Amino acid sequence: MPFRQIIIDIEQQHQVSFNYTEDAIFELQLCPPKKSLSLDQKLQYLAKKTNLSFENIGNKFINIYKIENEPKKICAYIISSTDKKPIENANINLSNKTQLTTDANGYFEFKKEDSSLFTISHVGFVTKRITAGNTDSKNCLEIVLEPEITELEEIKTNAILASGISKNNDGSFQIKPKKFGILPGLIEPDALQTMQQIPGVNSLDESVSSINVRGGTHDQNLFLWNGIRMFQTGHFFGLISVFNPNLAHTISIYKNGSSAFFGESVSSVVAISSTPEKAEKNSFSAGINMINADVYAKYNLSKKSYIEISARKSITDFVETPTYKEYFNKVFQNTTITDFSSKHNIDYEKDKKFGFYDATLKYAQKIGSKDQIVLDLITIKDNLEVFQSATLYDVHKTANNNLRQQNYGGNLSWRRNWNSFNTTKINIYNSSYELLANQKTSLENQIVIQENTVNNNGINLENNHIISPKFSINDGYQFNEIGITNLEDVTNPDFYSKTKDVLRTHALIFEGKYNDTLSRIYFKAGTRINYIEKFKKYIVEPRMQFGYGISKSLNIELLGELKSQTSQQIIDLQKDYFGIEKRRWIISNNTTIPIQKSRQISLNLFYKKNDWLLDIENFYKKVTGITTSSQGFQNQLEFVRTTGGYEVLGTEFLIQKKINQFLTWFSYTYNNNNYHFSNYEFSRFPNNFELTHTLSWAGIYEKNNFKIALGAKWSSGRPKTSLADSQIDPSDPVLVFNKPNNTNLHIFSQLNLSTTYKWESEKGIQYKLGVSILNILNRKNEISEYYRINSLSNSIEEVETFALQRTPNVSFRVSL
Repeated sequence: MPFRQIIIDIEQQHQVSFNYTEDAIFELQLCPPKKSLSLDQKLQYLAKKTNLSFENIGNKFINIYKIENEPKKICAYIISSTDKKPIENANINLSNKTQLTTDANGYFEFKKEDSSLFTISHVGFVTKRITAGNTDSKNCLEIVLEPEITELEEIKTNAILASGISKNNDGSFQIKPKKFGILPGLIEPDALQTMQQIPGVNSLDESVSSINVRGGTHDQNLFLWNGIRMFQTGHFFGLISVFNPNLAHTISIYKNGSSAFFGESVSSVVAISSTPEKAEKNSFSAGINMINADVYAKYNLSKKSYIEISARKSITDFVETPTYKEYFNKVFQNTTITDFSSKHNIDYEKDKKFGFYDATLKYAQKIGSKDQIVLDLITIKDNLEVFQSATLYDVHKTANNNLRQQNYGGNLSWRRNWNSFNTTKINIYNSSYELLANQKTSLENQIVIQENTVNNNGINLENNHIISPKFSINDGYQFNEIGITNLEDVTNPDFYSKTKDVLRTHALIFEGKYNDTLSRIYFKAGTRINYIEKFKKYIVEPRMQFGYGISKSLNIELLGELKSQTSQQIIDLQKDYFGIEKRRWIISNNTTIPIQKSRQISLNLFYKKNDWLLDIENFYKKVTGITTSSQGFQNQLEFVRTTGGYEVLGTEFLIQKKINQFLTWFSYTYNNNNYHFSNYEFSRFPNNFELTHTLSWAGIYEKNNFKIALGAKWSSGRPKTSLADSQIDPSDPVLVFNKPNNTNLHIFSQLNLSTTYKWESEKGIQYKLGVSILNILNRKNEISEYYRINSLSNSIEEVETFALQRTPNVSFRVSL
């Protein structure tokens, strides 16, 4: 309606008179105000819709003025980049602290004089900052918001084997110790003990320092703690993990198909991270069991920084518990420590001191909204001192033995989120390991010193680019330097040897991932290109993970990888380091000590429905470049130095059922594992670490704060080499063996129990009591058997080593 007609109608309705000039209202048209409005409301409406000012004089005369300097207006429509639809209720924050919201059309407007700089935010979208020029209602801005994408771990299933253990789409197992339930024989979420419940993971001698994954040796596994490679993994010479179970937030275990960012491993990868996924409140806890005591504390220094510490120490300095005695007997059987007492059992005296500790420190600091710096430090130490003396036929002999094992590590990392789609992480790390043995004997007036040290440092650069909600790319560079020193110093007769080797490796990494939850396709492929400076050698290692959901319940998975490793552990003599810690680290020389290489492929079938879970993995694995000295032979190959490989074909089966608070599972593993030594007379024979058949069962009940687990393990005996039936000359006994690993030890079986109960006081203090019994039936399980010549009796003797007898443990923990 023409403006002139509108004011005529108002004059007639409200008995007023308008005064104006013709040019102020010339050709002006708009929708008239509602007749039900008051005079002032109608004038406000006209002022808002026009470039006019109204002066009301006593509700009789109204002067109309044209506003010459109209405030400029900024208006815009907010839409989503994915579906191009308007975003309602987006928050608009002006620089003058005024706040607006968009309407159903994604529209908003404000006067330019209020602000020309504003930010737009909405849950699920990336916040955007805009500087706008002059606009009008006919030419508004169109602002596109990008969705905020947060990459989360793709969990295939939760509560596999126990609560707190899950399996990811990439085939890895993930353990959350703080959510951990219970497993047979375990009352604490020990990372390396827990992983032995996973099909395909074993320890033939019950040691966390000798974990065999799909037939590999322990040193072929890569153990990382917050990016630091750990060369020592066990306290008490392998019976307890060095990783504090009350500290770790996430433990990832890869049997195959590991990321291209993991190098130096031809077997599994165990990556432990103690950095929480989200901010946590202050906490403190302390606990004790029959082996050690520990404390843990986390304190938020500010909203953007916190410090976390943990410390653990053995209690063997103060008390020798039944658990400690069983551990001690297990570790020191058939070593030079116990051999001394068996040969000198008259007036025999012994004084021993054993202890261990570990401690960690983490400091995390956020800088602004995009940067975070994290410092991680860890120290681990085991120390054994044994003084022995005996008098036999008026001859007095003493031996003073000292064995020290320690690992220090540090990692400084910087992470920057450039935006919601691009992230960079850089970390610098160092790991230092030392194994030192010092033995003094009085009768021979001899001193023997053995030392093995490792210094490993490097830098990692990793970039992550999210191209779309389904597709992302990772790329990076790694530099790694490792130096290993081996020393042996003997007096009477004098002998001295010291060698030091250093290798520097550069690696370029490229990796892409596609994950479509609708079509149930997961595909991740990458490659690692290693360059070893010393050998001027390139090694290309492709990796692949593919998963397809045939249905919502059934998933098929194909994993493959090529990997290499330049460092390994060998055994020169079984009595090295008193026969307790016989292995020492060495570096490849690309000739007599080759670079180890592996290739592996596995086809997995995963089914989950109605609280049933079925997981079947079939795999083929081949490793080349191994040496006989790295395999722990105690037969005719103990002093043979040659190179070769091994080949494993296997199946891993797991079935699980959950019924309310009760969980039960059964697993079976089949391995056909054979050595190939082409330069040896017997070129093919069973692997030392072959367990042809392994079965495990567990029944777990969890209700409220009470948990109990009963489980059994059964496995066919590991291979051993028997003596030939040839005639033995009593005056000059000689060990004559049959074909290597021609027979097997007896069957291994064990029944374990554990239970925990947790309660809370009125003040919010939590208490947890745990009880476990290993080998309830006290079965005497043989874990190794070999032959040696007894120099005293000049005869051949059979030496047997046994697993733990019945071993109880009790723990108590207080948490604030």
